[in-house]
Amino acid sequence: MKVIVGIPARFASTRFPGKPLAMLAGRPMLAHVVERAKQADVGEVLVATDDARIAEAASSAGAMVRMTHADHASGSDRLAEAISELDCDIVVNVQGDEPLINPAAIRAVLEPFAAEPDLPMATLAHPIFEEFQLNDPNAVKVVCDAKGHALYFSRAPIPYLRVESATTPLKHVGLYAYRRDFLLHYSSLTPSPLELAEQLEQLRVLHHGHAIAVTVGDFHCIGIDTPADLARAEALLA
Repeated sequence: MKVIVGIPARFASTRFPGKPLAMLAGRPMLAHVVERAKQADVGEVLVATDDARIAEAASSAGAMVRMTHADHASGSDRLAEAISELDCDIVVNVQGDEPLINPAAIRAVLEPFAAEPDLPMATLAHPIFEEFQLNDPNAVKVVCDAKGHALYFSRAPIPYLRVESATTPLKHVGLYAYRRDFLLHYSSLTPSPLELAEQLEQLRVLHHGHAIAVTVGDFHCIGIDTPADLARAEALLA
């Protein structure tokens, strides 16, 4: 499979403007994401952005750059535009605010495609062992069927543990991989009521009847949403 690792990045973050260019251990945060994506060694690394400053930082870090329109509703939509004229089989969507992402996670999200030739999309999850995560609306949960495909994603604590020993809850990790044709199709799907209610774009895929394979493992990622998160990442790198 020919893979492109895509990193959608925009300057105008509501909570943290200019986040991709925030300095982390002496380099723009985006440079760390590009480096981790390259370490996965699965394919060419592409940064999709609408900002010339981000494009320059991405190019300096050794990534291919594609400029996109500014008005995309999601990173997936931005990537769809960026790869529309590129030749590949699979596109991995790496969030531009995860400078500590494990390259092994990028490799793991690709595994289901080899076993399921018709699989349109895949993602990751890890077990939840701490109750505060189960009840945190910022920690998205996922439940799966017997095939390991997602049944539902929610900010609510699912499943409800009436019998606690019956299962281990799973926290969704926001790393996605798509077959190229499905990513282009995804951007044309209409948003679903559940997606709008939960503010989770992956629910659009389930609403329209498409499968999302979920690989479960020790895929703990630290996203950077605020300057305080950046300071925490700086300490971890140190």
